[in-house]
Amino acid sequence: RVSLDSVVYAFRQGTTPESIVQSYPLLTLEQVYGAITFYLANRSDIDAYLIVEEEAFEKMPQPLKADAPALYQKLMAAKDAAKQA
Repeated sequence: RVSLDSVVYAFRQGTTPESIVQSYPLLTLEQVYGAITFYLANRSDIDAYLIVEEEAFEKMPQPLKADAPALYQKLMAAKDAAKQA
């Protein structure tokens, strides 16, 4: 299964529906367009949901931070770079 979140994040990063299908071969082009249409029709609710989920994820314990701090820092830097792109 591919979550709506995954399609929305890809779409918000500027990924084309065709590229999303290539990234998630379980989806059809019709399903991707349907997910994007649903997102656009419910944008404020879905964006609010994603913010809540991101905040919850940030509050979760991060064992990698303690076990491999250098790797953790690289991952966080990559995440920040992706947000700015």
